[in-house]
Amino acid sequence: MFLERKIMGRMHGEATRQFSSIIGWKDLKESVELFGADSPLTALCPKLENMNPDDAFSSIPYEKGYNFLYYLEQLLGGPEIFEPYMKAHIIHFAHQSIATDQWKEFLYRYMEKNHGQSKVELLNKVDWNTWLYAPGMPPVECNFDDSLSKACNQLAKKWLDSKDLSDFSSFNPAEFETLSTNQRVVFLDRLTDHPAFPIKAVQGMAGRYSVSTSNNCEIKLRWQLFCLKAGYEAIYPAVVDFVKSQGRMKYVRPLYRSLSQAPNGNELAKSTFLENKAFYHPIAAKLIEKDLFGKDIPN
Repeated sequence: MFLERKIMGRMHGEATRQFSSIIGWKDLKESVELFGADSPLTALCPKLENMNPDDAFSSIPYEKGYNFLYYLEQLLGGPEIFEPYMKAHIIHFAHQSIATDQWKEFLYRYMEKNHGQSKVELLNKVDWNTWLYAPGMPPVECNFDDSLSKACNQLAKKWLDSKDLSDFSSFNPAEFETLSTNQRVVFLDRLTDHPAFPIKAVQGMAGRYSVSTSNNCEIKLRWQLFCLKAGYEAIYPAVVDFVKSQGRMKYVRPLYRSLSQAPNGNELAKSTFLENKAFYHPIAAKLIEKDLFGKDIPN
């Protein structure tokens, strides 16, 4: 994830990498909330004794690990220090599987050899135990550039301030169309963070914006979650179509969970899953089963 966002920054600008980091932080918070902040599965290095490792699958290693590396990069002096270390790490451990202690030991050795004792002293100040082994959110919240967040935050606020209106004709479709894909994602995330919208407001948004017809999976996921939270039953067929055609657990698991909690949606979620269970990866199927039925069900 850290390297992916580095590439994103090279291709589209550093502000885009920072914006993706903000989206990832929200994904991390949602995963921690789902497991529970005290769950051992929310640790970056979880203890998996007496549990199925498949149950640990989530965005936590991706996003918590990303934030740890971002924190270390900033601590040690920025990309000009950290990127050569990353290259050295990849060369040193090529074609190997390694444990966390090996990664940490090489980081110390590289920094001491190439940058002296001052970097070692900085590393010694890191709360390694909390970062690696404690459950919950990271001990440090990184500061990301929010310049690309402003437009979507402002539009979200406009809707939050107006959601109880009966007429939404004053909303201009262009204010949504001019947002990038990631900005549209954050716009919908901001709305979903708040109490459910009235059905009238959901219908007004669908009528003014192209959000309901988007084929982008990230936008489709957020829009459908937003509608399900509002109890907008007109979205149910689109949700069913999406989970029947998309196998990624990132998308289907939260949608099944939300559909099962929506008005008149529980039986639809269960029946749709049972009809399509064989379509999903076994890990995804097992975790969705637990969400919907509370336990594994017979094949």
